[in-house]
Amino acid sequence: MKPLISLLTDFGVNDPFVGQVKAAIFTICPDAEVIDITHEVDAFNVRMGAFLLASATPYFPENTIHVAVVDPGVGGQRRPIVIETRRARYVGPDNGLLIPAAEAEGIKHVYELTNRSMMRDTISPTFHGRDIFAPVAAHLACGRPQKELGREIKNYVRLSFGEPKIDGRQVTCEVVHCDKFGNVVTNIPRRLVTSLTPQLDVRAHTRRFRARLVKTYSELEGNNLGFLIGSHGFVELAYRESSAARKLNLRPGDALCITMD
Repeated sequence: MKPLISLLTDFGVNDPFVGQVKAAIFTICPDAEVIDITHEVDAFNVRMGAFLLASATPYFPENTIHVAVVDPGVGGQRRPIVIETRRARYVGPDNGLLIPAAEAEGIKHVYELTNRSMMRDTISPTFHGRDIFAPVAAHLACGRPQKELGREIKNYVRLSFGEPKIDGRQVTCEVVHCDKFGNVVTNIPRRLVTSLTPQLDVRAHTRRFRARLVKTYSELEGNNLGFLIGSHGFVELAYRESSAARKLNLRPGDALCITMD
């Protein structure tokens, strides 16, 4: 089986950046297979990148190397790292971007990338995705041992999506992501769904909405708001064939207060 490398960035597709990253990989490891998760993370939005990465990586085969670059601190004091988990490796900046995905798989080791021989000869201070992360991933894909990466570290930057707070019949949660369809993803995990009642009162900003728990979008009719478990494993707010984010005027980071009947 050919080595598999995934890519997730905020580079977009109008500039040559993604092509340059892939060129750096294939120059070192021409047998690698590269899969794009997305290059449409909002610019500099580490939290969004972390959510999308954690949503995608469980569906990749074991031993995939995941390269993720949402890196507003490029060229500064933040470190380049590689994380080894029980089933994959993650290459990217030490800014929390890799952590939710890696923690879900069980982190075994975290290395600071210091071995210059695994990077391009010339390193741009503004493009570590091409000059550090892509070459390192390619070397790993071609069998370079992890012991050559650099020293193991424990003080890496953490990032989490937080935990909703349950106080009696009231749940306070946060909007983590709004997808292309306008579905509003919260930080309520699947395991807490049994704590919710079928009918809910949602307060967003100063407005209130009635919502009900459903299993599929097709169960919603007309202008009814629904709560359901998305494919990512978190509870989301949705309208059928319409944007809940627009109707509720919600963005990532906004707080929601849910009261159960």
